[in-house]
Amino acid sequence: MAAMKGVTSRKNIQEFLIKCKGLLEEGIAEWGLFMIVFLVAFSGFGLGRLSVLEASRLPVSISEAPISDKPRGINRGGQYVASRGGATYSFPWCGGAANLKPENQVWFATEEAAQKAGYRPAKNCKGLVSKGSSTN
Repeated sequence: MAAMKGVTSRKNIQEFLIKCKGLLEEGIAEWGLFMIVFLVAFSGFGLGRLSVLEASRLPVSISEAPISDKPRGINRGGQYVASRGGATYSFPWCGGAANLKPENQVWFATEEAAQKAGYRPAKNCKGLVSKGSSTN
């Protein structure tokens, strides 16, 4: 009787494993098909989104730089410029000098001339020498 129970339980286990294997194969077949359909649909959607993004981009174009509206003039009176009402002098290409009106500009040939006239170097204009540290 005990031997019969062992045989029936072994048969039950084998039958259970065969059932599981069959269900697994069917599940993979059904879910595999579902996964393939899902991945194709998802990829198609993603590629469609990418094509819309690419179509909305502006094309890159390389052209010449625009020419400035106001050409910079040649220094009229020297290497350094100051404002009539100001206290500092600078090079003509420094930020403050570019905003000076022509009628307010005072030009100097040397830094010493600007300093003798009572002007000091602008702090925002690099390369200017202050009165005490002049090496010329």
